[in-house]
Amino acid sequence: MMTIMQNAALDTAPRGYSRNQVRLRHSYGPWAVVTGASDGIGLEFAQELARAGFSLVIAARREARLNAVADNLREAGAPQVKVVAVDLGAPQGVSKLVEVTQALDIGLLVASAGFGTSGDFIEANLPQELEMIDVNCRAVVELCHAFARRFKQRGGGGLLLLSSLVAFQGVPRAANYAATKAFIQTFAEGLRAELKPHGIDVLACAPGPVQSGFAERAHMTMGMAQRPVDIAWPSLMALGRRTTVRPGWLAKLLEYSLALLPRWGRVQIMARVMRGMTQGASS
Repeated sequence: MMTIMQNAALDTAPRGYSRNQVRLRHSYGPWAVVTGASDGIGLEFAQELARAGFSLVIAARREARLNAVADNLREAGAPQVKVVAVDLGAPQGVSKLVEVTQALDIGLLVASAGFGTSGDFIEANLPQELEMIDVNCRAVVELCHAFARRFKQRGGGGLLLLSSLVAFQGVPRAANYAATKAFIQTFAEGLRAELKPHGIDVLACAPGPVQSGFAERAHMTMGMAQRPVDIAWPSLMALGRRTTVRPGWLAKLLEYSLALLPRWGRVQIMARVMRGMTQGASS
């Protein structure tokens, strides 16, 4: 909940910033951590936060790519940008990120790093499937545990976790990926109620198909897809106000089209969708 002083600050927003940008920074600044920030949705989150005046810690595997992103974020308005090249699927990946940020006043974590696979599970590359669980689930749990403890000590903060439209039913030919997102969805819902008394906001962002490097890595073809720009800002605006956001028209359309079906019916629909998106694909 905002204090009287914070509300007064919003009413006198600095030139160049919108009231919403100032509210966001007052609620969750001055520093934010964004994982998966080298491209796609994670990059768009970092850009929106830079435009709102956040200093940023951006994390992904490709250091050269992150350095280029950091230059753009500084130009967009980020006072400071720290680059952390790290593989969150590796045993010490999360520990490295937490250690690097220890001295910073982090108020927001956007856990956007993740990847998917597609194809029949019994033909899948098992080490890759287990790596996906590490990145999509284990790393998120570790990060949330570390930063939520810090947020409690500082009196507030925000956790924004990437769920998905596929989190709400089983998805044939993406069974393991959908299961990782179901884990994140349930995790976020529980954490929001648990952490609210400590002033910590938690949001699950559940978009539909998005134009990014995800589809290429997952060997999927997307006929309709939203842009990352359609996802990031609406999600940031929902943080602290909702438990789950389905940003963009496509996510809402798909949600409404599936809402009245029983769970088994949604599974059958998703099976048809995945057959069309993964013709000839293998994990």
